[in-house]
Amino acid sequence: MDNFQYCNPVKIVFGQGQIAQLSKLIPTGTKVLLTYGGGSIFKNNVYNQVKQALAGYDVVEFGGIEPNPQYSTLMKAVEIVKKEGIGFLLAVGGGSTLDGTKFISVASCYSGADPWDIVEHQAPTEGGIPLASVITLPATGSEMNNLAVISRSEQDKKLPFSSPFIFPQFSIIDPSVTFSLPMRQVANGIVDTFVHVMEQYMTRSYDAPLQDRQSEALILALIDEAPKVFAHPDDYTVRANLFWMATWALNGWLNVGTIQCWATHMIGHELTAQTGTDHGRTLALVLPALWQHQRKEKGDKLVQFGKRIWGITGDDRDQIIDETIAATKRFFESVGIKATRTEYGVTDEVCRAVAKMIGDRGKLGDRQNIGEKEVYDILQLCDL
Repeated sequence: MDNFQYCNPVKIVFGQGQIAQLSKLIPTGTKVLLTYGGGSIFKNNVYNQVKQALAGYDVVEFGGIEPNPQYSTLMKAVEIVKKEGIGFLLAVGGGSTLDGTKFISVASCYSGADPWDIVEHQAPTEGGIPLASVITLPATGSEMNNLAVISRSEQDKKLPFSSPFIFPQFSIIDPSVTFSLPMRQVANGIVDTFVHVMEQYMTRSYDAPLQDRQSEALILALIDEAPKVFAHPDDYTVRANLFWMATWALNGWLNVGTIQCWATHMIGHELTAQTGTDHGRTLALVLPALWQHQRKEKGDKLVQFGKRIWGITGDDRDQIIDETIAATKRFFESVGIKATRTEYGVTDEVCRAVAKMIGDRGKLGDRQNIGEKEVYDILQLCDL
């Protein structure tokens, strides 16, 4: 293993009825900005629970954060934070709402000329407004990490950033609120969880057996639980298991002392920016093609994954890799995601635009060997 430092300060408050704990978690006398998205929290009663728990607090509301949170929208919230003297941010909704709130936190304390530099140029952050979340969608894992992804549609950009100031102080996870989610979103979250693990696992071989086995355990559990949520959508235990898997997939524990890839996500982000396709579906489109393109570089891990996860046997390395990729596609299809370029409007023009956008920034992958040409070639390998 490589040298590493690891710290995760996020307090998780997990289970039914836990939204009521808000009044014990946010300091009294604090002026709170309540952020949310398009209004789903009004339909699933989460908003009412939050407001009841915050009775007695001075609360300002900011809604309308998009599924791919837009820089222009978030900057309006930054103005409110400064004008109103907000002392605490509470994101209520899915990972996009939380990601946007993370940006609001550090942008509100940024002294530079353009807060977008935090995202595009990884400008150092100087502090952040304390934040927390009531998370309602198992997918991004944003509730237990210091990462966020922000979009700027006028520039066709969707980019990640990190900061030590954007760990939530706490995240409340009540799996019962996911009962109202459309199954399309549930499926997207399952794929997002799967690929989060793979970006940390499917790299060049490392002598890190614990990290490998932890990743494999999470994937095996996900494969077991995923079909249950479609067969028994009202089963609380299944919902709880899927939510905890999504959180665990990206809390930093799986990759300590190892290298990561994230090429699938970077390509997927740009496809979303170009076509508006759901994030989970772009991942399902790109991952098998990227594995095919990188089969030599990732071969050892692909073989290990195929044998340990999919139970593939034999000694023919190429055949094992082929079957591993095919089995992964079948898993995505089993949750209702059959990803094809045609279905998502990924034309050759889009492929070239995505490849150039990424190529202009540098190289991707754990070997830094995926540039403009390679991104284009990977997209050409996606199913039509």
